[in-house]
Amino acid sequence: MPAGDEHQEPNQPAGGAAFATTHWSVVLAAGRAGSAASAAALETLSRTYWFPLYAYVRRRGYSPEDAQDLTQEFFARLLGRHALAHLTREGGKFRSFLLTALNHFLINEWEQHRAQKRDERRIALSLDALDAETRYRFEPADEATPEVLFERHWAATLLDRILHRLRDEYTAQGKADLFQRLRPCLTGAEPRLPYAALARQSGLSEGAVKMAVRRLRQRYGELLRAEIAHTVARPEEIDEEIRHLIAITAG
Repeated sequence: MPAGDEHQEPNQPAGGAAFATTHWSVVLAAGRAGSAASAAALETLSRTYWFPLYAYVRRRGYSPEDAQDLTQEFFARLLGRHALAHLTREGGKFRSFLLTALNHFLINEWEQHRAQKRDERRIALSLDALDAETRYRFEPADEATPEVLFERHWAATLLDRILHRLRDEYTAQGKADLFQRLRPCLTGAEPRLPYAALARQSGLSEGAVKMAVRRLRQRYGELLRAEIAHTVARPEEIDEEIRHLIAITAG
């Protein structure tokens, strides 16, 4: 491999968008205006949270069928044209907003709609319901509260999204194999395999592998911050959310 290529990593976006254009900030800023941009941003955010909310409803004691109806109806209402009129900047984290809104829905509104015909108000998010119960049944037994499990599912979903984005970046640069070999290095201070072994497997020098691992971790951190930024209202909340995520995954 030519010396100029062994250190090459996937292209990284220069600078990045201003915080004011991140998804949750767009939704909050639009607020009562109910703009198309804010509605699209809200839908994009919501797709990530189908399973965490579905699992929360199931843990609250609802049957699989009722949990699917509840989650579906909740998102249908959330993404409805009048939903944005009720948004405020209080409790700026998107996951907090969602859980509060869902609890309000469960307490005050679901009973009025139990008799409605199923599939009456389907939206694109309903596709996630097809495997939600299967995934839920494979969850390990856990005595944690529904709220704690929601937090764990939120963290797992967010981290999984970051890994997919990172993998796609490496794949786009023809480095899918390198990503698969270096992926275990994202956890822990030291890689699971010695750098020398990774170098032999990757066809790189040991120094090039160390650099590649450093860049992989750096890019992972950048994507983590970007993903968190989409779900908070103010830049100063990013570090707070990252600390919270670390605490959840370490627990």
